[in-house]
Amino acid sequence: MLRQIIGQPNDGHKDTRAEAPAPAPAAERAPLLSTAAPAAQPQRAPSNSFSMTSSKNVLANDVEIKGSIKFSHDLIIDGKIEGEVLSDGSLTIGENALIKGEVKTRSVIIFGKVEGNIVVAERCELKSNAILVGDIAAGTLSIEEGATFMGQSSVGKKPESPKPAPGPRPQP
Repeated sequence: MLRQIIGQPNDGHKDTRAEAPAPAPAAERAPLLSTAAPAAQPQRAPSNSFSMTSSKNVLANDVEIKGSIKFSHDLIIDGKIEGEVLSDGSLTIGENALIKGEVKTRSVIIFGKVEGNIVVAERCELKSNAILVGDIAAGTLSIEEGATFMGQSSVGKKPESPKPAPGPRPQP
């Protein structure tokens, strides 16, 4: 059977033996006392199957969308979007990208062009070729030399809404 798996000819012999796993090193071998209980199967390494949560989704440079985009994890946009981009995840705007509309995400890295306001909970990065025409509200902001930014920025944690001070209570 092993010859069939690895593609070697069987030389006309019929092998009726059950295939046994490779023997363990002498230090790990234990005497077999009973063959009634099946041997424990070795743990398999995780398969290399594609997982959407660990990879980044990509909208290529030939994609044009008019309307809102919502996503959960990571997204790379290298195309043209006209509309809102909303997410709790991370957004990368590629060097060929053009976004016309508001961007609201957890974090954003901009290599391309954005015409609209950006609101991010954590970090906003404008790379050296980035062009942003709009306002930014972000936890942290990084602007590389060569980036173009025309707008206003509000950086840092949003202040909590003030609570009314307790005043004198009316007497009954």
